Amino acid sequence: MLRFMASKVRLYVDHPLGEGQSVPLSREQANYLFAVMRLDEGTVLSLINGADGEWDAEVVQASKKGGILLCRSQTRPLQLPPDIWLLFAPIRKERTAFIVEKAVELGVARILPVQTDYTQSVNRIRQDKLQAHAVEAAEQCGGTFVPPVGDLRKLDRLLADWPQDRQLMFCDEVLIGDPVALTGKGGPWAILIGPEGGFSPAERDRLRALPFAHPVSLGPRILRADTAAVVALTLWQQALGDW
Repeated sequence: MLRFMASKVRLYVDHPLGEGQSVPLSREQANYLFAVMRLDEGTVLSLINGADGEWDAEVVQASKKGGILLCRSQTRPLQLPPDIWLLFAPIRKERTAFIVEKAVELGVARILPVQTDYTQSVNRIRQDKLQAHAVEAAEQCGGTFVPPVGDLRKLDRLLADWPQDRQLMFCDEVLIGDPVALTGKGGPWAILIGPEGGFSPAERDRLRALPFAHPVSLGPRILRADTAAVVALTLWQQALGDW
């Protein structure tokens, strides 16, 4: 009987996964697995693709320029998060990456960067980089689903096209000192986090006039935008999510 070496390495691949399915590796993936992580032929690692759950796969061919993995068995089925979107105004590069990472860990279905009146970091946003952060977060936290990260959109245009059946929780710093209040029912939701300067008066007035929008306080202190994202998702998950 062949004995395979187990590995704690977890890798996202853009390829179907299933019993007996072979998975070719790109040069970058091969370099990571065989040069950085020092995996050998016969090693078993975990694969995810965001659609087919988690699979054990054996390294059957390894080289500096590529390689082939072979799916052996499914270890976890696909676990979808609740139908919750996270909308946030980009901030500094490393803090924006933090927001994406924590959103994946806490469980969201979609991540949408938005440009508000006071957003200052518009030119630093790259959708491909943020999507890569989402993939890395899913690999690290044990997730089997990778939420798509959308392109940066202006908030007013996004609201103009908003699906009427999706409730919107927007975190309003003007409510500081008021009790945290989150009421509603299940179904599609979204959370909106403003920029470091908060929402403009015009944005706040528009949001408060929307029938599907719910202003929420995040407690007695003003939070940084990245902290607010984590707190808001935690509150929503506890009240209406899958925790």
